[in-house]
Amino acid sequence: MTGSPRSTLCLKVVCVDPDDDSPPTDAAAALRLIQDQRSATARRLDPDARLLYWPWGVAWLVGFGLFFLRFPPGDRALVALPSWLPLTVLFVLLAAAGATQAVVSVRAYGQVTGDSARRGQWYGYAWALGSVSVYAGLGRISEHLPHDLAALLWSATAVGLTGALHMAGGAVWLDQDLFRLGVWISVINLVGAIAGPGWHPLVVAVAGGGGMLVAGALARRRQRQRQQP
Repeated sequence: MTGSPRSTLCLKVVCVDPDDDSPPTDAAAALRLIQDQRSATARRLDPDARLLYWPWGVAWLVGFGLFFLRFPPGDRALVALPSWLPLTVLFVLLAAAGATQAVVSVRAYGQVTGDSARRGQWYGYAWALGSVSVYAGLGRISEHLPHDLAALLWSATAVGLTGALHMAGGAVWLDQDLFRLGVWISVINLVGAIAGPGWHPLVVAVAGGGGMLVAGALARRRQRQRQQP
């Protein structure tokens, strides 16, 4: 896409009569064409940020929200839900969010090659291998803990890993939105862990899930500003 505007501009320059004192309307049109092409390329290669943030935000808001309603501080559930429901809903929503992000990323970056593609692949490997290794260790430890402490250990570790990898991704691509979101997730995870069992899912649901929804809206607004010709 970048080749076409450049070739057009060269042709315009070659065809200009040096003795012609008329305003450079053709050059201005060529500049507008270049800007239009850049905006079109940005729209095609930059996926809608809402599709990258909002599915995860909904998953955290609903999934961890159900955890708080079923396993709040104390011994009595706020809502009489089956004990298996919160975890099942959370896993289903997380799987749906991951599938959505995968489809959106493949459509947007499927034709990208070189260092950017390699960074993306390695970053995906870090997510997969890091998650599997951490959860394998948690599985051996949590069985020796009371239910409330085991739930806190799992959720705090998973959210902490998410925050750390978001910050790492922001550092790799110099993406301020991604890095700031990682900082926010890490901070609210710390607050929830200090608050203790029962409170952690509430903090993660409201501040974490809600924060992702807000981050997606802000990122989308900045995208539109960048994509304007």
